[in-house]
Amino acid sequence: MGIDLNDVKPSTRTLTGFNGSSEVIAGTIRLSVHACGVTQTVKFSVVGSKAPYHVILGTPWLHSMRAIASTYHQCVKFPGSDGSIKTLKGDQQAARDLLIATVKIQRYQSLVNSISPLASKVCPQKEEVLEIQVDDLDPSKSVRVGAFLSDEMQQKILEFLKQNLSSFAWTMSDMKGIDPAITTHELNVDPNFKPIRQKRRKLGPDRSKAVVEEVERLLGAGSITEVRYPEWLANPVVVKKKNGKWRVCVDFTDLNKACPKDSYPLPSIDRLVESTAGNEMLTFMDAFSGYNQILMHPDDREKTAFITDRGTYCYKVMPFGLKNARATYQRLVNQMFADQLGKTMEVYIDDMLIKSLRADDHLMHLKECFEILNKYGMKLNPAKCTFGVSSGEFLGYIVTQRGIEASPKQISAVLDLPSPRNRREVQRLTIRIAALNRFISRSTDKCLPFYDLLRGNKKFIWDDRCEDAFTQLKQYLTTPPVLAKPDVGDVLSLYIAVSLAAVSSVLIKEDRGEQRPIFYTSRRLTGPETRYPTLEKLALAVVDSARKLRPYFQSHSIEVLTDQPLRTVLQNPNRAGRLTKWEIELDELDITYKCQTTAKSQVLADFLVELTPDLAQDLDVPNPNWILHVDGSSTSEGSGARVQLQSPTGELIRQSFSFGYPAANNEAEYESLIVGLRLARAVKAKRLSAYCDSQLVASQFSGDYDARNDRMDAYLRVVQELAREFNFFELTKFPRGENVCADALAALGSKLHDQVKRMIPIHRIDRPSIGAHSEESPPTAPISAATRRSTDGPNDTEMPDCDDTPIDWRAEFLDYLIREELPTDKWAARCLMRRSTHYVVMNDELHRVTANKVHLKCIQGDEVRRVMAETHDGAGGNHSGGRALALKVRSSGFFWPSMNTDCEAYALPSCCGHLQLRIHSCDGAWISSGRCQTPANVALSWSSPTISLSGSKPKPSLK
Repeated sequence: MGIDLNDVKPSTRTLTGFNGSSEVIAGTIRLSVHACGVTQTVKFSVVGSKAPYHVILGTPWLHSMRAIASTYHQCVKFPGSDGSIKTLKGDQQAARDLLIATVKIQRYQSLVNSISPLASKVCPQKEEVLEIQVDDLDPSKSVRVGAFLSDEMQQKILEFLKQNLSSFAWTMSDMKGIDPAITTHELNVDPNFKPIRQKRRKLGPDRSKAVVEEVERLLGAGSITEVRYPEWLANPVVVKKKNGKWRVCVDFTDLNKACPKDSYPLPSIDRLVESTAGNEMLTFMDAFSGYNQILMHPDDREKTAFITDRGTYCYKVMPFGLKNARATYQRLVNQMFADQLGKTMEVYIDDMLIKSLRADDHLMHLKECFEILNKYGMKLNPAKCTFGVSSGEFLGYIVTQRGIEASPKQISAVLDLPSPRNRREVQRLTIRIAALNRFISRSTDKCLPFYDLLRGNKKFIWDDRCEDAFTQLKQYLTTPPVLAKPDVGDVLSLYIAVSLAAVSSVLIKEDRGEQRPIFYTSRRLTGPETRYPTLEKLALAVVDSARKLRPYFQSHSIEVLTDQPLRTVLQNPNRAGRLTKWEIELDELDITYKCQTTAKSQVLADFLVELTPDLAQDLDVPNPNWILHVDGSSTSEGSGARVQLQSPTGELIRQSFSFGYPAANNEAEYESLIVGLRLARAVKAKRLSAYCDSQLVASQFSGDYDARNDRMDAYLRVVQELAREFNFFELTKFPRGENVCADALAALGSKLHDQVKRMIPIHRIDRPSIGAHSEESPPTAPISAATRRSTDGPNDTEMPDCDDTPIDWRAEFLDYLIREELPTDKWAARCLMRRSTHYVVMNDELHRVTANKVHLKCIQGDEVRRVMAETHDGAGGNHSGGRALALKVRSSGFFWPSMNTDCEAYALPSCCGHLQLRIHSCDGAWISSGRCQTPANVALSWSSPTISLSGSKPKPSLK
């Protein structure tokens, strides 16, 4: 196009395409655009990539031309210079030619991408700034402002800074310090520590000269003073900076040991960085020798004494190196900017940042900050302040409106590093990688060869495996991901991945259809963790993520995207000890588990496969089939059936049935199989593997035997009809000696070795499944103490109303456990998820699981009143008090939330209001006690009395 590249103004802005890909522009340039006699100067972004189009005219050009575009008519209309309407039409032939050229370019790029060398360009970069003089009389007084500010905004900021030149410390003499009435630094030295005076250390000539120059500078600024006979004495330490100059500090190691720790908290760096990202305009500020602006307490000054060749001196201001200096400074800035922190400012010790969601509000926020600085007398370092930029470095990260990016200095520190030659260089590499762990996907797996070199006292060998890992890491860091900032109310997703040596995860958010990472985590498995089963390793990955990313998990709803049954593993009542501990730890968090979806971002490619091939082979995938064991029996005393149904995740349902009619042995076997099939259908099983110990039943179903008997043929047709209702069904003959599970149900009083439901309900079947009553009918209620009605006569006791509300308390648990439906309220949903861990659904009924794994049937309404009546007044009832009644109902296998209060209300009038002592004498007369109490003993002289305790009518005497 004949454009001089020298006219391109450098820039580090990023262009994002419709497919989510990003490209850093080479710079900007202003060009004249001529269309139908109208000329406008437009600012273009220059991109160094191949494309069929030379120029793309966007909305700025349309706005300057006052143009209206129509995609349907393929034209643009705008007013011309003569007032007439001009029309700019598109060329379809040119569009087709460009489309063909685009396809060719894509083919070309697909060929060269496979052999492209390691990219040298590191993204991101800090925004370009301008150095502008703010004092007409002193050219050295200048500040840095954003290069892309509009002329109007730049002028306003410069005018404001000129009015506040006194807020900057251009020299040490400009720094007056914070008023001692506001704060001073106190050491609070423990008097039990004996003061230590260090002997003077000899320094080289260059270091001695640096110490002398530093002492003269501090004396001129009034920061130190000479002291005699100090109790504490330390030596200066001189180290060289990266720029070649010397840094002079004092070794306060001995003094710090005698000072108690100030526990004042420092802000979380991750929280500060995230709250900064996403703002339209930023200003970065740094205090001028921030620590030195706070004065030492007069009583503690001499304790900071240090020795030099010129004499001994002590600090009048708070020096660097003291134990609690950071806490003192953070307490001061938190007090100063209490109303601005988290809203328009973020402060970490002496690093200050002003943020504005709208650029138009930034000047107002600057004024608020400088008013506070002037009020407290804190001075800024103009050489480290940058005003009015959209991105910049803050606390080791690049914060932009798009998100959080890695510091280019930290990335270059890894990319410029040659292959390590010894263990020390490997340690330097791992330290630099640790600073970038938040941006590296599955960092432990990528860096595992480096960590293995540092383990033990093995000989250092940098082999091909290490070199390949180093090259792949550098390749990854050439295009590091841009991390997103979660907004309030966002539902975040968690991807997890497990390998033989590490667990990793990434927290993401949905942003306009794109999945953007928020935080990468990775940790190496240690000790017994490497021997965990694969499903437990996946659960550990979730727990480890919840610990490291606790602020996110507490503030947002988390969806764990996984293809493994983690929810079943963690909420299984029979889980192992550590799984129980992890489930309790995750219980307070709003976590749901969903099937993994297709990743919509390339940065999540490492998490598409949760398990490495080795772990995938070792994974004990649950059998997708339900397993049914049945057994029927027929004796002279009666006949019955025993059924055990096991779910794919291990839950057991065990039931026994008694037949109310005589049945032969083969009929009993068929009935047990039919009952088991109906039970499997009731729990909505789709795939079923059935086992029975009857050769006749199994062979007739498979076709090996013929059903010659009419009753056997009828039973076979019923079984075949039920089998067709399953997607998969198989019936296998099981040796009677191995059919232990079903045989165990034959003796209901026997002990079972696994922790399952201890109450085995006995159902009664009154008629066979064939013949005139072939239609299904549910078996009668289980035979238990709760179902046997008392025959002692009517009960006069008025039962309390235990169901004050028509709403069934079990409904919300059933909705969640069966259909995974949650309340709309966030906190109610979280509370329900936590409470539901104590409940399971068996045969479409809700059961509560106690601490010793006993299942209690949950009841409601009339059933509650019936159970209390039968337990208290029925056969075997002992008219116990409320607490004893509740315990007896619970031991009978029933539960409802208001059990204790309901039992108290029921037992109180029954046991006190109607309890009478009735004595039947020999002449047939009844004598009743009118007092509502039970006597301690009965001592009467009447012969052959009959004594009756009753709450109703007297019973007849025994003859």
